[in-house]
Amino acid sequence: MFAREVTMHLKADSQTKFTEKLEKVIIPLLRLQQGFMDEIALVISGGRKAVAISLWDKKENAEAYNSVKYPEVLKDMAEVIEGTPQVETYEVSNSTWYKIAAAPIAA
Repeated sequence: MFAREVTMHLKADSQTKFTEKLEKVIIPLLRLQQGFMDEIALVISGGRKAVAISLWDKKENAEAYNSVKYPEVLKDMAEVIEGTPQVETYEVSNSTWYKIAAAPIAA
């Protein structure tokens, strides 16, 4: 499993609009992408920082989304975010939800 973490700064008083856009526009678009598994969004209550983590079946599908659809997502989110979001990618090593355990360490 592969994860994309997008950290962004919200415009003032846009937290509600941010979560509505995720629910009504971005998540439906993500569900149409090959290999998409889940989206987890985090916001600081009353703050201006948000983190969105998308989970993918494999790196190739996340990269395809990143190069084809993510630019559209950035345009859709422009009214609620400031600056350029920071994107990090990860291999998922553990998950209780998806029942992924860390690989044993060789002795």
